[in-house]
Amino acid sequence: MFHRYALALLWMLCAHVGAVRADEPEPYRIQPGDVLMVSVWKEEALMSEVLVRPDGGMSFPLVGDVRASGRTVDELRTLVNERLNKFIPDPAVTIAVKQIGGNRVYVLGKVNRPGEFTFSQPIDVMQALSLAGGATSFAALDDIQILRRESSGKQTSRRFRYSDVERGRSLDQNILLKSGDTVVVP
Repeated sequence: MFHRYALALLWMLCAHVGAVRADEPEPYRIQPGDVLMVSVWKEEALMSEVLVRPDGGMSFPLVGDVRASGRTVDELRTLVNERLNKFIPDPAVTIAVKQIGGNRVYVLGKVNRPGEFTFSQPIDVMQALSLAGGATSFAALDDIQILRRESSGKQTSRRFRYSDVERGRSLDQNILLKSGDTVVVP
């Protein structure tokens, strides 16, 4: 009897751990404009702040140019480690995001404070509108457009009806914004 209880308890614990992992946020992806701190243990000459260029690349001694944009910190660390391995046996590379400068959304049109907004954690459309000070009294709240440029270069537009979300309806349109998205309030 005790064994069945212990097995049931173990199963519930494993199921709970699995559920927690499913809810973990997606890891941060490096963006152009971010500042990274890159260092190699016991190699003082290989420690520097690195700016991710507008083209998404970065340069580091002995590594050369690599694409950093779109990668997680762990993915970039692995790549830098592989490249340095040709020159340094078993390098211990550390990469940290020192300054987030690449995650930006734009809110334009009939809002109280239009402009560019930097974010360090995911934000949705309603939160972006809040950052912009809310809409003016002349805004067409049910004709808001979210503009997004896909990786292929194609731009898409998605309609956002403020009054629906305000009333708790059609909440699926309150999407998480991606870096570079533009919210247009006519």
